[in-house]
Amino acid sequence: MNANKLIVIFGPTATGKTALAAKLAHRFNGEIISADSRQVYRRMNIGTGKDYDDYFVNGERVPAHLIDIANPDEEYNLVRFISDFNDALNLIYSREKLPFLVGGTMLYIHAVLKNYSLIKTDFPSEKFSQLEKFSLAELQKRFLEKNPRPHNTTDLNDKERLIKAIIIAEEKNDEIISPVKTNSLNICILPEREIIYKRIDARLENRLKNGMIEEVENLLANGISFEKLDFFGLEYRYVGNYLAGKLNYNDMKQKLASAIKKFAKRQITWIRKLEREGIEIHYLSSPDERKAKELIENFLLR
Repeated sequence: MNANKLIVIFGPTATGKTALAAKLAHRFNGEIISADSRQVYRRMNIGTGKDYDDYFVNGERVPAHLIDIANPDEEYNLVRFISDFNDALNLIYSREKLPFLVGGTMLYIHAVLKNYSLIKTDFPSEKFSQLEKFSLAELQKRFLEKNPRPHNTTDLNDKERLIKAIIIAEEKNDEIISPVKTNSLNICILPEREIIYKRIDARLENRLKNGMIEEVENLLANGISFEKLDFFGLEYRYVGNYLAGKLNYNDMKQKLASAIKKFAKRQITWIRKLEREGIEIHYLSSPDERKAKELIENFLLR
């Protein structure tokens, strides 16, 4: 009955997506696939919002995939996500359960809903090291010679991403990977902006009081560099700057709260993009279990 059906629950940060999804997955005999680019990493729990308790409903643990599957020093990217998503989805279908894709990494959500086709490429360390010797301007010129009209120009200003784009363009690997095609019900939790901001402030206060700084200290103690923390962004970037002595506590807290709110705005921009592209979205102003349940029941009867 649920063949190829997928429930997608997304929205800005701090809107209660995970707790709602777990309740619904428990109700509809489902399993969760996380669409979060940072929750894949082990030992990054508080800053990424791995609320493990949310996955327990009525004393039972709702199965969740794509959480704690990589070490912080590993490369995790969109190609790997699509591969892992396909594996998890097929496993859930084989169990005759209903998959729920849940998260706030809108690139991942977009990739599944728009069925991206990506070239699956290894990044040989020797070639990577060779390209690192070139300046950013030289790399930009080399890339634009191969790809004069890039869809994504933001990578042109990030040396590591630019090198990877050059390798993809030059390796001529014909192996293509795409998400498994699904028939999806797309539910977006989108409260008023002021409510989102209040929830962000309250959550940040709680995280700072309950171990987030210690979590970042532990990452540093285990060999994660300040540069890598900066790459992870948000909590890890700003707490890292605080621990490096670049920010005092109050400045760190204020700048971090502001950065998270800007991130929420970008997530909303992605959501509007999906809508403009013709993706049908059912909006909830809060994590309303009753309304979501009705949407899913009607979807499964189609």
